[in-house]
Amino acid sequence: MKIFIIAEIGINHNGDLEIAKKMILEAKVTGVDAVKFQKRDIFEVYSKDYLSQNRDSPWGKTQLDQKKGLEFGEKEYLEIDKFCKKQNIKWFASAWDLKSLKFLDKFNLEYNKIASAMIIDPNFLTEVAKRKKYTFISTGMSELKHITNAVEIFKMNNCKFELMHCISAYPFESEHADLKLINFLSKKFNCNVGYSGHEKSGLAISYAAATLGATSIERHFTLDRTMYGSDQAASISPEGLKRLVGGIRQIELALSGMGEEKKILDIELSVAKKLREHIKIK
Repeated sequence: MKIFIIAEIGINHNGDLEIAKKMILEAKVTGVDAVKFQKRDIFEVYSKDYLSQNRDSPWGKTQLDQKKGLEFGEKEYLEIDKFCKKQNIKWFASAWDLKSLKFLDKFNLEYNKIASAMIIDPNFLTEVAKRKKYTFISTGMSELKHITNAVEIFKMNNCKFELMHCISAYPFESEHADLKLINFLSKKFNCNVGYSGHEKSGLAISYAAATLGATSIERHFTLDRTMYGSDQAASISPEGLKRLVGGIRQIELALSGMGEEKKILDIELSVAKKLREHIKIK
């Protein structure tokens, strides 16, 4: 089974459509299967008190200025949709509220994504499941009861889904990865389980997730990790994304055997003849 690789653009475009387009192009070159964005209605997701708080950013002095600066609207997403179709690459987004979910409906996207923050909201989960689109469900910041409830909602609505093991720290140290949860969740819920990673340690953990049976891999990426933004430090560069895709495709090949019989391969025959020529078996 081919691992579905997602390049998470998220809000690393910093509200700049040209940066977003360049990221799409960079992702396309690496061979990922899709790029993903995030969509919020900031007045639904954040309180007035929070938005009024001080925060220095390239867009102003308040949280409201910063959130508005990062958010794409209809004009930008229409251009992104057009651009991705032209580049023949799939895109989708994680909605963080019902208004954003309805906003994304107009693009007729193939996939939905439940961000880890939203897995505890049964009303939101139900609305997503009703759309009957294949949905990736991130499990960061959750307990087994939250995942169980999400799975039940999607099964009840006959909506295909895939869990994604996720640690919601940006970035996190290797000892917190707990990759054995991939197999645990797969057996527990009898479903595909991917991996959404924010690790500090490069690509090793993502490679390990692929080896352990992850059916999808999602990584944040950026044009430059020194750019403004809270997700940049947990992101990989275009070169890192290229190595990630190449490594995963090699892992898929290495795991493609049946693993049920040990025999001498055709490519070993001439070597065996040469190296065992001196052995006389009576």
